[in-house]
Order: sequence, then structure tokens, then C-alpha cells
Amino acid sequence: MTIKRFEDLDIWRDARAICREIHTISVETDLRNDFKLLGQVKDSSGSIMDNKSSFQGNKFKSGV
Repeated sequence: MTIKRFEDLDIWRDARAICREIHTISVETDLRNDFKLLGQVKDSSGSIMDNKSSFQGNKFKSGV
């Protein structure tokens, strides 16, 4: 498999699935009423994708 975009990385797809689950939880539970915590949870779930794609991209470039 040729990786041309970070979206092609399995680890990024897994992180995206986690973000979707967190979003579902955040709208279907009482978390939706705690705006500060909700913001923190959503921000951290988004950073999962950023960090995983960045790490994997660096790993891919270095040949590790």
C-alpha cells in the first residue's frame, strides 16, 4: 500500500474512529451540558489524530 496522504494511515483512521465515538458520547450523555469539560474532551480527541498522523509521518519519513 502506498501512502500519499496522512489519511491513508491506518493509525489516523483509528484515531478518527475514536473521535467519532467521543462525539457520539458527548451529544448523547450529560456531558453535553458541561461546556468546559466538553470542550476539553473534544479538543483532546482532535489532538489524537494530529499527534498520531504527525508521529507516523515522521516515522515514515525516517524509514523506521
